[in-house]
Amino acid sequence: MTPTPDLLSNDHESVDSSSRPDLSHTGHEVESADPQRAADEAAADGEEEEELFEHFRFTAESGQRPLRVDKFLFNFLNGVSRNKVQQAAEAGAIRVDGKPVKSNHRMLPGQTVAVVLSRPPREIELLPEDLNLEVVHQDADFVVVNKPAGMVVHPAYGHYSGTLVNGLMHLFQELPFTSDRDRPGLVHRIDKNTSGLLVVAVNDYAMTHLAKQFFDRSTDRRYTAIVWGNLAADEGTITGNIDRSLRDRKVRQVVPDGARGKHAVTHYKVLERFGFATVVECKLETGRTHQIRVHFQYIGHPLFNDTEYGGDEMRAVPYSPPNFKAFVHNAFVVCPRHALHARTLALDHPKTGERLQFSSPLPEDLQALLDKFRKTQAYNPE
Repeated sequence: MTPTPDLLSNDHESVDSSSRPDLSHTGHEVESADPQRAADEAAADGEEEEELFEHFRFTAESGQRPLRVDKFLFNFLNGVSRNKVQQAAEAGAIRVDGKPVKSNHRMLPGQTVAVVLSRPPREIELLPEDLNLEVVHQDADFVVVNKPAGMVVHPAYGHYSGTLVNGLMHLFQELPFTSDRDRPGLVHRIDKNTSGLLVVAVNDYAMTHLAKQFFDRSTDRRYTAIVWGNLAADEGTITGNIDRSLRDRKVRQVVPDGARGKHAVTHYKVLERFGFATVVECKLETGRTHQIRVHFQYIGHPLFNDTEYGGDEMRAVPYSPPNFKAFVHNAFVVCPRHALHARTLALDHPKTGERLQFSSPLPEDLQALLDKFRKTQAYNPE
């Protein structure tokens, strides 16, 4: 059966390889999304199949446990429901090692699954948008912006507009590109629901210089986070390799044995205690995806209201205010995202070498959350 045009859409178009989920260093092979003619064999009546175009291709790594193909794809295709994946399989649009499969097909290590449709993949077009970005610093070489929570940094699958990059394209006619054509000027990123500071290069020289600072770890980035529970020590260091989870490829996990993943180090210092929660300052020694969120989940103190790492669940704590369940529910309403803010950023100016530091106050939702915590009987200023 030839796939229908709206399969997997969910109001989103499929995209080229530059806007797929970042699968580098995961053991998964990601093929190019260039159009591919899927004329496998002529049908029995002598007619050829309609020309199909490959939109996504993923290869199961050696450690992959047997998993239904619809669940496997659901872990990769952000913004697409599992029901849409199942519909695509029923239409013959899901192929494993070149053959159409049903949604209950179990993926095995080494097998390759591809999504093919009757239309070519949509290429990302970087359209300028006036998003009223908050610019903290701007000169001829770089700009520092204060990103609000909820804003995606660059266009990707399901997010073709309203991103930070779209706003930057409105402010600047040209920004330097790396190999990732959808990420002009970017030398680092923060999560969609993390607020705070990012530096963006305005020219090629600054791009190279700033990227080297991040590579050499000479920048100083500090975050304010609110985590569940009462941390035992006033300061400490969390070390653990971070890699994609084998159970849910949209999230990361600490790999204790260090056999895979990337080395990651987070330093923290307690700023304020509430008994049931702790405010910490985090200093990144490395910059891995979801690093702070993964590391604090690993030590049993996930970020407050972190839906991907268990922070949105009611947790047993030794000290809590009266009517704790209702209190926590109201707190989630006050701050409807994980409690993390990129508060300070220090770096060397690409041209002058001067050490510069920028800061951003806590946004309204995090400040309101702290104010709520401070009014509880659990708050102990000592």
